[in-house]
Order: sequence, then C-alpha cells, then structure tokens
Amino acid sequence: MKNYYYFLSVEENAGDEEIRKAYRKLSVKYHPDKNENDAFFAKRFMEVQEAYDVLGDSEKRRIYDENLSHQQRSYRPTLPPAIKSFSSNKIRAQKGEEIIIKWQTNNADIVKIIPFGLEKGYGERAFKITDFKNGEFQLLLHATNSLLNKTVVRALTITEVFENDSEKFRNEVEELFKPQKPSRTNPGGQPKIIRLVLALVFVLIAVLLLYKTFNS
Repeated sequence: MKNYYYFLSVEENAGDEEIRKAYRKLSVKYHPDKNENDAFFAKRFMEVQEAYDVLGDSEKRRIYDENLSHQQRSYRPTLPPAIKSFSSNKIRAQKGEEIIIKWQTNNADIVKIIPFGLEKGYGERAFKITDFKNGEFQLLLHATNSLLNKTVVRALTITEVFENDSEKFRNEVEELFKPQKPSRTNPGGQPKIIRLVLALVFVLIAVLLLYKTFNS
C-alpha cells in the first residue's frame, strides 16, 4: 500500500492546509515542464498528484487512513531490520546509460530508496542517470522496522565515465595486442603485451640466477 503522506513529505496527523501547501510546493518542484520531461520528475509529479487526490478529499482520506492503519497493524515484524542485498549491474556509467539495481530486505515494514522513494521489501528498478554530482551518483537504501523504531542504511555509488575515457581505455588495450612493425629492437614485430611478458620472464630468470649465485 502506497504511503501518500510520504509522497507529500508530511506527517500522518497533518492538517488540511499543511497538505495543500505541501502539494503546491512539490507539484511546482516536480512538474515535467520545469524538468525537461525527465522520467524521474514525471513519476514523482504523478505520485504527488495521486497523493493529493486522496488526502485532499476528507472522505477519501478517512477511508485511506483506516486501510493504512490496518496494514500497519497486520505487518509488524519483531526482529531488527536487515538488508540482505543491494546491488547494481554497473558501478561505472555514462550519462543517459541504463542502470538496473536490485535489493532485498528482511523484517522491514518501511523500505525506501533515495532518490526514488518508497519501495517494496525486495525488487529491482531500471533507470537512467541524467546528472552526476562530483562524478558520482549515490543511492541510499533505508530499511525500517517501525515497531522497533530501528533503521539500517546501505549506500550504492555509481561513478561517472566519460565517452572519451572509455574510448581511450579501449584504444590502449587494442594497442597492447596490435602487431608492431619490425625494427632492430623488435625484429619479429611482436605485440607490446608479448614483449612485456617476455621482459618480465627475463627479469624473473635474472633474479633467480642472482639468488642462486649468492646462495651457492
């Protein structure tokens, strides 16, 4: 069951005027027209609108409060909350690249992932990063047991990769395995990686010979 009070960032005992003010503030903040139709802001705008449609109507709010209270009473784990897993299919990504995160919690009746909001106790979500902060995009998974008033948190950080960086890395790898033109120092035109391996082998042989000489 969705927590509409969380969507509007108000307490469950908030008054009608407080709910209206929260709705006006958030609807402006998340309106798609002000956020270049970003999918994340569009979804948050819909959540805020959905929440106000219920909490802004006295009868709908009364029924909703009854259902919410029943749900909270029916599921109240008595063990401390735990995060079993929280992972991403990528830890380095470019802007606009799709990321898939997965999570699983135990003994938590309130689960939220920042910046997305409330989630189920387990699941997965696909999204695209439109903005990094100082080269990083951080997600925080909060698992709360409201009966025990305990919360555990785990962070997940995605590091920004620029297209030219990935191309540079790929070119460097290709250069290592690329056959070279024959020369006085490399008559066979061997790739750099083979020459590096051979050089390392020769160094190890020299070290072993020296070791054997000093210990004979």
